[in-house]
Amino acid sequence: MTSTTIPEPVPTATPAAGDLIRTAGHHLQLAIDNLLGLQAKSGYWCAELEGDSILQSEYILLKWIIGEENHPDLPWIANYLRTQQRASDGAWVQYPGAQPDISATVKGYFALKLMGDKPDAPHMAKARELILKLGGAEKCNSFTKFYFAALGQINYTAVPSIPPELVYLPKWFYFHLDKVSAWTRTMITPLAIVTSRKVMRKAPLREEQGIAELFVSQRDRHRLLPGEGKPRSWSTVFLSLDKILKLVDLAGMTPLRKRALKRIENWIVSHTANSAGLGAIFPPMVYIHIALGDLGYKRDHPVLVEAEKHLDDLKIRDEANKQIRIQPCFSPVWDTGIAAYALTDAGLASDTDAMRRCTQWLLAKECKIVGDWAANAKYKVEPSGWFFEYDNQFYPDVDDTAMVAMALQCIGGAEAEAAAHRGAKWLLALQNDDGGWAAFDRGAQSRQILEYVPFADHNAIQDPSCADITGRTLECLSHLGYRIDHPAVKEALVFLRSKQDPAGCWFGRWGINYIYGTWQAVCGLQLIGQDMKAEWVQKAGRWLRGAQKPDGSFGETADTYEDPSLKGQGPSTASQTAWGTMGMMAIFGPDDPGVQAGVAWLCKTQLPSGTWQEDWFTGTGFPKVFYLRYHLYKLYFPLMCIGRWRRLMAEAKA
Repeated sequence: MTSTTIPEPVPTATPAAGDLIRTAGHHLQLAIDNLLGLQAKSGYWCAELEGDSILQSEYILLKWIIGEENHPDLPWIANYLRTQQRASDGAWVQYPGAQPDISATVKGYFALKLMGDKPDAPHMAKARELILKLGGAEKCNSFTKFYFAALGQINYTAVPSIPPELVYLPKWFYFHLDKVSAWTRTMITPLAIVTSRKVMRKAPLREEQGIAELFVSQRDRHRLLPGEGKPRSWSTVFLSLDKILKLVDLAGMTPLRKRALKRIENWIVSHTANSAGLGAIFPPMVYIHIALGDLGYKRDHPVLVEAEKHLDDLKIRDEANKQIRIQPCFSPVWDTGIAAYALTDAGLASDTDAMRRCTQWLLAKECKIVGDWAANAKYKVEPSGWFFEYDNQFYPDVDDTAMVAMALQCIGGAEAEAAAHRGAKWLLALQNDDGGWAAFDRGAQSRQILEYVPFADHNAIQDPSCADITGRTLECLSHLGYRIDHPAVKEALVFLRSKQDPAGCWFGRWGINYIYGTWQAVCGLQLIGQDMKAEWVQKAGRWLRGAQKPDGSFGETADTYEDPSLKGQGPSTASQTAWGTMGMMAIFGPDDPGVQAGVAWLCKTQLPSGTWQEDWFTGTGFPKVFYLRYHLYKLYFPLMCIGRWRRLMAEAKA
């Protein structure tokens, strides 16, 4: 077995830099040892992926809807849900330090009430007081109201219509399933069954189990209300359309309904194949139980047995505290791709046992079937790409594919490099007409009106091109020999320039926030061959300098999605310090004092175990709706940063 020890520090003419190189080498080795110790025997990495309280509350509500309120895990899930309530105001929130979230708080209250918590208990009274202060349960989003209606707390008149007949809309129509994001597709198909069939729990809840006390207006309780922050004109249009759809439904004027439901059912069942659950993410993995159950699927049906297993797999048991917390999905391909790429930056040899096992595991996860992406691809291309989870063959995504492809290329070897090039060709076929790349699909963007549809209040009905994914894709293409004169690269550069914030930074769609977006953009620019002395790039560097704290660290809160004036501000974190430092490194080089200050901060704050402390959420699911804490971000990104800095210092002194 080849040694996993990193190379010795290189000589340097600057004593201070030489000291930091030696210090960084020690801390880098600690990080490498820690990361390798977390690798699974089969070669992958997968850390906990932490979401917010709705994972627990919605699971409890699901079990009550389908009549499994005596499921043995529910008391332990409720125990954990109680710990997530904020003591100061009674709220359940989207991330630490966030403003109260009305939907999360109502669901938390409802779930605990069903589990036996008394309404006059102090924690329940505090939550109820807050809910009423925020306008009542009628202010919850549509994805919360589906649960309320299925449990008999509101009429389906207050729930947005999702007519199953939408599956028959022609491709040229403004709304089409191929024109919405992949995650929306997997969410609204089962919910179309739920709303059209008006699914209800078979045994109605007793009055004292309900949440009538959480509604300010009993009239508004049963009405579909305008969406928060939506233009009044479009809200009026869509609310009127929803009334028409409900009247048509009430009159039975739906001759295609039975066929449409069957078509959706077949689509759902087919998309559970080669996947760790429908879409391999929590919301549709929940909805499928409600939808198929109402269509007559028994709990012992193979599809639902498999679906139950996938939900159970997301549970993390804390035996000591008798608690269960639930993850929104798994992130093994993402974690493994980033870990591998970081280790190559750190100089770990490709012929080590760890890297060989990692390579073989990633190669086995390459997609080999034609998924939903093919509907909008630029041209016919050989199936390839990588997904995020353990198995999700219908939905490889651009971000994971870029990450894995460049990791495999950096590791090297004929088989790995061939797979990386297949991935790159697949990426090029998914480039949007605006020059950027989106997460899953090409062409599921530029239809702003869809954001105003009543069931679109998850703030992500489309899948637009974004700077962070475009930057990473350029970074990937650079490792595979593509350069700035390639037509696709030229288009991507135009896109990135068009999306640069006036302050010089870039918005981060999939990580928090402007630090993440700027890091991804400038690293891609630097490696693809962009002149980093260009004024627009230097402007990004100046923004990063301004965001860096005097101690060398970076930090930014998810509050920036609500208030962009806060961009670049927040508690210091290891992952964001690594991003900011690598962004400055791409623009100013490894000798820059700010870069070295960032590296020094990472060294200073490393724990003896080799990792870092990071309690804040730095990952983004749906901006303004759902955020994530990746438990490996605090390790592999600082490792990547320190390793890259030492490598670039060595190259500069060679």
